[in-house]
Amino acid sequence: MKNRKLMLLFVGLTLSTSVFAQGPNLTVTKKQKLTENQLKRWSHLDLEKDSIPGMSIDRVYSELLKGKKGEKVIVGVVDSGVDIDHEDLKSVIWTNKKEIPNNGIDDDKNGYIDDVHGWNFLGNIENENLELTRILKKGDDGSQTYKDAKVAYDKKMEALLANKQQVDNIINANKIVSEYLKKEDFTIDEVKAITTEDAELKKNIEVFTKIGKAGSTLMTNVNKFKTQVYNQLNYNYNLEFDGRKLVGDNPEDINDKFYGNNIVYGPTKESALHGTHVAGIIAQSRNNNIGGDGIADNVEIMSVRAVPNGDEYDKDVALAIKYAVDNGAKVINASFGKDFSPHKQWVYDAIKYAESKDVLIVHAAGNDSKDIDVEPNFPNDSDDKKTEFADNVITVGALNFENGKKVVANFSNYGKLNVDVYAPGVKIYATTPNSEYQYLQGTSMASPNVAGVAAMIRSYYPNLSAKEIKGIIMNSGTPITEDVVVGGDPKDVRPFNSLSKSGKIVNGFTAMTLAEKMSKEKMKTKKFPKKNKTIKS
Repeated sequence: MKNRKLMLLFVGLTLSTSVFAQGPNLTVTKKQKLTENQLKRWSHLDLEKDSIPGMSIDRVYSELLKGKKGEKVIVGVVDSGVDIDHEDLKSVIWTNKKEIPNNGIDDDKNGYIDDVHGWNFLGNIENENLELTRILKKGDDGSQTYKDAKVAYDKKMEALLANKQQVDNIINANKIVSEYLKKEDFTIDEVKAITTEDAELKKNIEVFTKIGKAGSTLMTNVNKFKTQVYNQLNYNYNLEFDGRKLVGDNPEDINDKFYGNNIVYGPTKESALHGTHVAGIIAQSRNNNIGGDGIADNVEIMSVRAVPNGDEYDKDVALAIKYAVDNGAKVINASFGKDFSPHKQWVYDAIKYAESKDVLIVHAAGNDSKDIDVEPNFPNDSDDKKTEFADNVITVGALNFENGKKVVANFSNYGKLNVDVYAPGVKIYATTPNSEYQYLQGTSMASPNVAGVAAMIRSYYPNLSAKEIKGIIMNSGTPITEDVVVGGDPKDVRPFNSLSKSGKIVNGFTAMTLAEKMSKEKMKTKKFPKKNKTIKS
């Protein structure tokens, strides 16, 4: 998971980077600006009722679930870690009842000592290289993979260094103009009003006039951007940086699997920002008058930390999936991705293992505004980008809260074959570390919205299989017949149904309605999925 995976955007600067029911027509648009309360829970709202392209979750609870009781469903969150002490999450955190807390003994004999709330495969790692950087560090082996990595590295480094120069220029200009005006905060009008013959001052005035903005808000965003740029230079693209040495395992050996620790939020709770937000979208406590509401109300969150600030290792992802499966997860959320995957077969094997245990994996499509039918994107469930090798993976693109042509998030990847559905992913309000809440955006946020719907189906209709739930989510979605802007480019307008396999946006209400119908039919014919014994790997 690269920094850009969070899609933290700000003014003036961009970091160069690499699912049976006919729903309402999307042309019904919201005429008034969303209220703060609507924005905080827009993914729960209803397109027909609220004119917002949400998933109709409020309708599910008010119209379908009254008087019904569901089963607990464990959702594995394979991510950067989860703040298990968060005020809006602590009541929904999974606890391993086979493990006695903090006794230093592997009570359940699964190889992971005191794994009470999950496992941290990264130990004290926070920052990591990108996969392409790791490939280059191994040296030129003459392979096409090395050549592709080198081309991508050089291109991204050139853009990154240009961004660094841009950031440094703005910060320096702010310092010089601030000294001239004898004030730390100033407006663009004040900058334009400066009359001077000083060449250096003129040059720095031009920096702000080109941007068209100045002041504390701009500089707050610039300094955030600076942190991202320097983190990428110091860690993600740094050929001299080795974060893995803190773990002590051999990342090239899939059989070396007992490493890491039981601190599931990582070295600091702040490092678990992404995973905590994902967990909140799925299951933050509903109707408790704090924070937001999760999608599913009968969920236990299992934190499996495997995604650093940088690219995840294939080994960690494979072992994290297997850990979640072996410890009872029936849905796994995977809000991460990368362009290179040297040991992709390890991950493919883990996906197939999850499929054999009837576990659904919900995966974020990625945030590069690219066609993943053509461009590389890992992990996936189709090595040739045409034929799926498993039926338990659903890949999710991101929606904006605006209807009409701008409904697809400008950053979202797409693909008629390799993206399955779209779900809310822009300005999603959920839990962040230390009992705080934030708006974040990305397909990383769209994926857990769908994972929440999947968990809800599994809770109330447990006789349905992972494959059936995937089909339900895809087939019951709201079809969009309108042309939409792709990649934020107003000149690139395409039919929405060309951007995913289903051509639909997720609708929790119609999904639950279809799930109830299928569940009843299945009970009549007694076609239940076989119960599998847990196998330790």
